[in-house]
Amino acid sequence: MASSAGDRFLRQLSASNGGGYDGGCGLQQEYGGGGRRGSRRWSKKRAAAARGYGVKQGEASAARKRVMVVVDESSGAKHAMMWALTHVASKGDFLTLLHVLPHSGSGRGEEASSLANSLGTLCKASRPEVEVEALVIQGPKLATVLSQVKKLGASVLVLSQSKPSPYCWLGCLLRNSSAEFVEQCINQAECLTLAVRKQSKGVGGYLISTRWQKNFWLLA
Repeated sequence: MASSAGDRFLRQLSASNGGGYDGGCGLQQEYGGGGRRGSRRWSKKRAAAARGYGVKQGEASAARKRVMVVVDESSGAKHAMMWALTHVASKGDFLTLLHVLPHSGSGRGEEASSLANSLGTLCKASRPEVEVEALVIQGPKLATVLSQVKKLGASVLVLSQSKPSPYCWLGCLLRNSSAEFVEQCINQAECLTLAVRKQSKGVGGYLISTRWQKNFWLLA
């Protein structure tokens, strides 16, 4: 069976960065440096399950990947979501929109649910062949994202990365916090993790960051 456009793109991106995306969670990731060779490979059992081995013949072709996108109210998150929908998700795949709220009694839950549902509706209207679900969870952001990736067996995690700002120290502080979160997800999530930033209209395309390469320009 021919690979989908989304899977072909992931294989090309991963291959160019030194990884080995195989269409599911059987991603081989390589770490460099040190006196000890740092390599981590997902178990053969999990990799085989992701590719559809060990299941009934009629079910093998139905193996689908799950793409998880961390969303919020920012335009950057929406751009990352639409990029994941058009470049990563394939027909029949699952697209999980995860909105993480900090622990608080501020009543933001209803607003967050409304936002997640509206983004989910937008995705379904854009690509009805992709199965979309929206999750709103309270908790520490990094720990929640990492635990949901593992719990749901996500194959790909997509995040938005902020555009550098030359202005006030507060903006720099917030940017550093956001950049640190993205970097921690890239280094710790148990799946291929992509940070996405849409370029300005004059430049076009997207900047993609992975574990292996930062700010790779994708003209698409």
